[in-house]
Amino acid sequence: MSTETLDARLGEDLKSAMRAKETVRLEAIRAIRTALTLEKSNGSNGGTLTEAQEVAVLQRLKKQRQESADIFNQQNRADLAQVEEEQLAVISAYLPAMLEGAELDAALQPLLAQVGATGPADFGKAMGVCSKAMAGKAEGKAVADAVKRLLSA
Repeated sequence: MSTETLDARLGEDLKSAMRAKETVRLEAIRAIRTALTLEKSNGSNGGTLTEAQEVAVLQRLKKQRQESADIFNQQNRADLAQVEEEQLAVISAYLPAMLEGAELDAALQPLLAQVGATGPADFGKAMGVCSKAMAGKAEGKAVADAVKRLLSA
């Protein structure tokens, strides 16, 4: 999804959330737009974002909501955890589908062969290449787990 497409989609979704008086969805969309605007105004970006940068911002927001929900659940604050989980669902809807399981393994195997990683001792070398190649396509933890599994097999 291009930057213009995401901005347009967020604008339309913001309007529909306002009309429907969906406060949680409205807050989540506003948080996304704010985070994207802050990232764009960062001096090194020059006012524009690449698709990978947008995905990174969305993943960061998703991780924040997940951590907050976990903390609220540990503290027996289900009411606050529910709000965070609802916002997490809204944010996740804007993220592209992440690779998992066999698809992730199939994408990682050529990268491991390219690096020459053959065993668990090559994990660090393999993760450097794999994490960069899979940025925005798979969760970092899933990539690490898959690389460990493939190198130990």
